[in-house]
Amino acid sequence: MKKKISVLFLAFILMLSMSMGVQANNGNSADIVDTAVASEDFNTLVAAVQAAGLVDALKGEGPFTVFAPTDEAFNQLLNELNLTAEQLLASDELSNILLYHVVSGKVMSSDLVDGMEVETLNGEKIVISLDPVKVNNSTVVAADIETSNGVIHVIDTVLLPAGDQAVEEEATLTDIVDTAVAADNFQTLVAAVQAAGLVDALKGEGPFTVFAPTDEAFNQLLAELGVTAEQLLAREDLADILLYHVVSGKVLSTDLTDGMEVETLNGEKIIISLNPVKVNDSNVVAADIEASNGVIHVIDAVLLPIGDEAVTEIPKTGNNSISMYVLLAILAGAVGLYVVRRTRTVRA
Repeated sequence: MKKKISVLFLAFILMLSMSMGVQANNGNSADIVDTAVASEDFNTLVAAVQAAGLVDALKGEGPFTVFAPTDEAFNQLLNELNLTAEQLLASDELSNILLYHVVSGKVMSSDLVDGMEVETLNGEKIVISLDPVKVNNSTVVAADIETSNGVIHVIDTVLLPAGDQAVEEEATLTDIVDTAVAADNFQTLVAAVQAAGLVDALKGEGPFTVFAPTDEAFNQLLAELGVTAEQLLAREDLADILLYHVVSGKVLSTDLTDGMEVETLNGEKIIISLNPVKVNDSNVVAADIEASNGVIHVIDAVLLPIGDEAVTEIPKTGNNSISMYVLLAILAGAVGLYVVRRTRTVRA
């Protein structure tokens, strides 16, 4: 989210620069910032420049060259990121993205050459190409808008630094919980996560790797236990079982090795085997479903921690009557055996 906001901020500042340039072309001797402020088309861009603390810098002596995205480019970015302007202004990386649109010195269109690499004020380089004139993958739609402290070239998309090039892809991802909710085959898993109070944890920053049992896998477990879904969700160790399916860090299928042991968030380890890919005795039926805070691998059976291996024999729910009957039966048998042995000893 922060990266998305940063991108939007950058768009704001660039648009602000555009506004400045337009005014300068009309004989205005105002600097880049004042030119933008005087325009009616770049209010959000001005707000972004102010939020990023770049007003004084862009009002400085310079000169500067600004590659400024249009309003249309800015709106397109907001739509792609599914963000509001307010959310964009909340980014900690705003300044870095905005400075990726600014070059030290006054670079006119006549100074540009094909394949030219120019270092920006954020330290990374942009690449110029001609016919048509482009900055990275963005097209220059208006050039050489002069201001008192530099020049503005208008571009049709927002530029993203190398560290932010995955922003648009990440913007389309949801967290692990929302990804599971949106799917059709994890309804029991989602209900279990909610019942165990793990929603906030799995919506956290992570990253996490989740081995997610399907509804069919849970139905199979219910049949083996001879219990209902409600009884399963009432288990006191539900959270412990679920955390046995979660690993800290983002572990993709390409990171797995045969015989690999991975510690889960419940403290116990799972064992990975390959050809086919298995987690303990469960098969991975779909891998590398990416979320904004990790990755999901779909498995065909519910994993049981070592402490719950007898779960299919004695279901653990809030009702302990079954366990009590079993315990009494064991005690009765032990007492009976003791009496038989004692009798034999006395007779001897």
